[in-house]
Amino acid sequence: MQRFVEAHNRRGELAEALGFRLGGGRGKILFQLRDGPVTLSQLAEVNGVDAPYATLIVDKLEAHGLVERRPHPDDRRRKLVTLTAAGHNAIATADAILLRPPAAVTNLPADDLEQLTGLLTRLLDADAAEPADPKSSAPASMSG
Repeated sequence: MQRFVEAHNRRGELAEALGFRLGGGRGKILFQLRDGPVTLSQLAEVNGVDAPYATLIVDKLEAHGLVERRPHPDDRRRKLVTLTAAGHNAIATADAILLRPPAAVTNLPADDLEQLTGLLTRLLDADAAEPADPKSSAPASMSG
């Protein structure tokens, strides 16, 4: 399974389409802004980072023209981070690349695809039912 996932990794394709990589938390924060503007402190809290690091990430996104800071309507001392048109376009590009299933999956016979969908659904359900255990963060050894 690990070999399949790595063979279909789309980070390079995404970086080429966007003109830069979305590593270092930039992609995660970019996608979090999809639903609307948030404050820097909210971004820091949701991502479990301190405010200076959240600011650094937003600075990099802003340098690429994907986000902008605006004054908060209720508190002029705070800033809201919001997507620009280029940011919305980057998300649409990323969605088109990342949500496209690999050809190996789309070429499966209907019965196999149904079985795979069932297995993946069970895995997602099991994952959602169990609270995260920080001790189990080490990757399991997989051959394949």
